Amino acid sequence: MRYVAAYLLSALGGKENPTGSDIKKILESVGIEADETRMQKVVSELSGKSVEDVIAQGYSKLASMPAGGAVAVAASGAPAAGGAAAPAAAAEEKKEEKKEESEESDDDMGFGLFD
Repeated sequence: MRYVAAYLLSALGGKENPTGSDIKKILESVGIEADETRMQKVVSELSGKSVEDVIAQGYSKLASMPAGGAVAVAASGAPAAGGAAAPAAAAEEKKEEKKEESEESDDDMGFGLFD
C-alpha cells in the first residue's frame, strides 16, 4: 500500500506518469526504505493509466462487494426455536465485554499512549 500511496501522492503533485525514483524519493522522505521489485510492480501496473480512471474502476468494484452487516441481519432474522432469546443473549454478552474492557483500561499504571 505504501508504494501505491506514494504513486498517488506523486500523481497529485503534478506528475502525469510517476516513476520509481519519484516513489523512492517520497518514501525515503518519511524514512521508509523502498523495495525495488514492489516499486517497479506498482509503476508497471499503473503506467499509461489515468489515476482518476483507476480510482473510478476501484469504486465500481467496491460497490459490488457485500457489506458485513447483511450477514448478521439475515442470521438473526432467521426463524428458530428460541430465536428471540439469541439476540438478547448476544446484546448481554456485548455489554459484559464493554464492562471488562473499561476495567482493563485502568491497568496502564497511569501512563497513556499519548501522555
